[in-house]
Amino acid sequence: KSAEWRQACMLLAEAATSRVELDTVAYNIAMSACKQAGDWIEALGLLAKMAINSVESDTITYSAAIGACDKGCEWARALGLLADIGAMSMKLDTIPYNAAICACSRGAKWVLV
Repeated sequence: KSAEWRQACMLLAEAATSRVELDTVAYNIAMSACKQAGDWIEALGLLAKMAINSVESDTITYSAAIGACDKGCEWARALGLLADIGAMSMKLDTIPYNAAICACSRGAKWVLV
């Protein structure tokens, strides 16, 4: 299972080089694979690629990125992503908040929640 996220990211990169127009769903699937593996670096890289390629991000995108930061013990980055969501006036549900709370919990940063 740990190699599945790499495969998902490789397929995404292959599709991009094949001039396939990637959408939010494609990125979210790869981002979710990164979340499962706890690869926050790759997840944030995908988030940056979405912005570069003018692909709209959504709550699922940010929830997966925050979840990857949680699993990677990067609570400060998780809170930064949550702040980014607020700055974009994106409609939120409880999922990104829960992911950020988990990240703070993992980092023993309850005072920040």
